Amino acid sequence: MRSRLLLLAAGAYVSALALIGLWKTPVDRNIAVVDLAPVSWTIARLGLTPWEGYDLIEFTANIALFVPLGVLLLMWWRRGGWLHATAVAFATSLMIEVLQQLLRPERYASASDVVANTLGGAVGGLLVVAGRRLSRRQPVAS
Repeated sequence: MRSRLLLLAAGAYVSALALIGLWKTPVDRNIAVVDLAPVSWTIARLGLTPWEGYDLIEFTANIALFVPLGVLLLMWWRRGGWLHATAVAFATSLMIEVLQQLLRPERYASASDVVANTLGGAVGGLLVVAGRRLSRRQPVAS
């Protein structure tokens, strides 16, 4: 049962990632991201220009987008470590950016997206590794 749920979650995630990564236009194209209340508040508190704020939000969103990849990968691959999750996130992100460059002229392939996505995969992997270590320390209730 656990394997089926994990496979279902992974399938849904990969489908969403493919749609977001290969959609014809950027997913936030018609959204004034910097005008959203939490974003404008953050930009004001950090003393950023709207462009700097947008770049920060986009970078952070790309990290968050790839955290589930690291988590799902290491939940499935129990012997894998956070470096494996990082490598898979890097390869996946690089593939998406290359496909955007080749197939989606409206999109912009970006090295910073690869960096952020790779960081997200690493964070997801580190979360699973930390969870494994914590679960080994917990006494099993009888």
